[in-house]
Amino acid sequence: MSLNIIVLAKQVPDTRNVGKDAMKEDGTINRAALPAIFNPEDLNALEQALRIKDENPGSKVTLLTMGLPRASEIIREAIFRGADAGIVLTDRTLGGADTLATSYSLAQAVKKFGNYDIILGGRQAIDGDTAQVGPQIAEKLGIPQVTYAEEILGINDGKVTVRRRLEHGVETVVAPLPCVVTVNGSAADCRPRNARRLMKYKYAVSTSEKAKLSAEDQAFVDARPYLNIEEWSAAFVEADPEQIGLAGSPTKVKAIENVVFTAKESRRLENNDEQIEDLIKELITNHTIG
Repeated sequence: MSLNIIVLAKQVPDTRNVGKDAMKEDGTINRAALPAIFNPEDLNALEQALRIKDENPGSKVTLLTMGLPRASEIIREAIFRGADAGIVLTDRTLGGADTLATSYSLAQAVKKFGNYDIILGGRQAIDGDTAQVGPQIAEKLGIPQVTYAEEILGINDGKVTVRRRLEHGVETVVAPLPCVVTVNGSAADCRPRNARRLMKYKYAVSTSEKAKLSAEDQAFVDARPYLNIEEWSAAFVEADPEQIGLAGSPTKVKAIENVVFTAKESRRLENNDEQIEDLIKELITNHTIG
């Protein structure tokens, strides 16, 4: 059984290393001040997609990302690891989108893609931590969703079996295809780059990147269609201008406050339960905790 698998992924600023210049005055992220990386949980989702592909010969994995043209970097990374193709949804009018506008834009791209069996993505992106985009896409497409997935156990008879990792345990659910599955960071890590695929696809470029190449290099890419990474615009996916970018984003940043924590006093405890218990009681009594 061959399947068409879409993996939703995002190129994000590495918020694990945030400095004083990470935020602009208008409340938006200063992406130039932070290195851009493949969103970690989207890599977990990619691994689940590649496992489905391994178990179902003839299946195709397509990475879909929305962002600046440089987001093609994560598509190359996904192809090096085993994905078949990628699409960058990029347009100036998409800028400034919150989760509502982002999910609408991506849902339009999925509709344009057409024939798909399952959509996978990370639970959330580290630059927003909302975990809203995946479920919102499912709602806009009118298909089932499974969240907090830790492993795709199998796909049979038009249904996917998923193990979910929840706060107080694990559960196994079955959902009909097509559906959206969002994957936890507790899922298996993504496999490393494949050396042969790296050599074959290292010159893969998006439309914007190809335009900056020399005529000779453009001819090289044109002679090898597998090196072309597609770019789609808002108009191409027939997106309503009122529902994308800033225009379609009801979420607004009203104010930003920097909070700096300073230590006023410290106490060294010995490694024994009695001192720890006394400290906890003291913190509860003065309402520092509890």
